[in-house]
Amino acid sequence: MRFSELLSHLNEVTEAHARDLAHDPEISGAEALDRAGNGQLSFLEPGNALAAALAGSGASAVLIPARGDGAEALQQQARERGLAWVAVNDPRLAFAEALDALHPRRRPEPGIHPSAVVDPTAVVGMGSHIGPHVVIGANAQIGASCTLHPQVVLYDDVQIGEGCELHAGAVLHPGSRLGPGCVVHSNAVIGSEGFGFVPTAQGWRKMPQTGQVILEAGVEVGCSSTIDRPSVGETRIGAGTKIDNLVHIGHGVTTGQGCALAAQVGIAGGARLGNGVILAGQVGLANKAVMGDRSIASSKSGIHGEVAAGEVVSGYPAIPNRLWLRCSAAFNKLPELARALRQLEKQAKP
Repeated sequence: MRFSELLSHLNEVTEAHARDLAHDPEISGAEALDRAGNGQLSFLEPGNALAAALAGSGASAVLIPARGDGAEALQQQARERGLAWVAVNDPRLAFAEALDALHPRRRPEPGIHPSAVVDPTAVVGMGSHIGPHVVIGANAQIGASCTLHPQVVLYDDVQIGEGCELHAGAVLHPGSRLGPGCVVHSNAVIGSEGFGFVPTAQGWRKMPQTGQVILEAGVEVGCSSTIDRPSVGETRIGAGTKIDNLVHIGHGVTTGQGCALAAQVGIAGGARLGNGVILAGQVGLANKAVMGDRSIASSKSGIHGEVAAGEVVSGYPAIPNRLWLRCSAAFNKLPELARALRQLEKQAKP
């Protein structure tokens, strides 16, 4: 489609935003700025070496920041190069909207595939698609306009709200509850048994896991992630939370709304996350650890206690990020400091 038509699909672009359509190029795809070529759209975010990045790009059109240092210079540079451009408040968000417009998703046709096994007591909502070899257990309830891709398994008494999408191989164990608009990616497991065992003289005695997992509206769970149900009560994931691939969430964990958990995060049982918490890759939370609202843990941090609201922590065990940076800067000097200490010790000897 033409660049001008593409802009009409972007909510981030309004009439008030400066733009130059140039020759209104045909846009057939999108790519990162350093790899974009003819017929492709790209974007620039405020920050590092923007002018150089734009100068070296082969893109036909760009989304550039409307504000910040150098914004006007970028517009002038785009004009001089003959590029089509529009200045927006959030170029990354506008780029996401452009990708949706350029690559619209095809929804499967409603209906139940002949190879699917659906218990007679299950309820499938209007407009839902049930793919090949899906298994739906007794008393399961599937909301309207849901999509269950091949080989999804819903155990008994599972409920999913309208507009949910479960990708191939996802498994929801008994009693699991999904709010509207949730997405569960391939091979993720929701509601599996929590790791609960009681030590006895004869060995480990299994603690029955009778609770349930609840995903509130708009939660997304990545490939091969697992969310365990507790012995009693619930494991609850707050609305709008996004969970990456290979994340494990233990039994009885609760998260607030809008959290983001990157790949290989591990959260032990009973931990609590406030609203808007961010856990970077490979962060680990110990049993019953607490993260306050809008707190952040950088990659590979280990949380053993409580992190205050808004705090940024790093390291193992986790400490305030600024302190961690100072400690990290000192690590390279440790051999030199050790030598100096040994010399002082020798000089101090009688």
